[in-house]
Amino acid sequence: MQVVRAAGIFAVPEGAPNQYREHLRTPDLSMGTYCIPVGGKDGQGLHTEAETYLVQRGRARLVGEFDEVVVGPGSVIHIEAGEHHRFVDVTEDLSVIVVFTPPEGTGP
Repeated sequence: MQVVRAAGIFAVPEGAPNQYREHLRTPDLSMGTYCIPVGGKDGQGLHTEAETYLVQRGRARLVGEFDEVVVGPGSVIHIEAGEHHRFVDVTEDLSVIVVFTPPEGTGP
């Protein structure tokens, strides 16, 4: 068992548009916290791994290739590998736990 105490905590260095911090990596998955401040920019690129987002704090819209959804605390969204997506219109500091399967950077 491993308790990940920093998961979901909002932490963005002063003046940075966003931050991702990995907390856990196993052969099957990786998990971290992605934070975007109000008015910040989602700079992520296309991933070769599936992602599941668990919104802990904040509000924004998540725009995908085929759909978009307003997200807030408690929202859980799954994105398939290779699907373009981006958080936009961040109206409250956003803190999201991200689970990559397989681990980020190891997809086909």
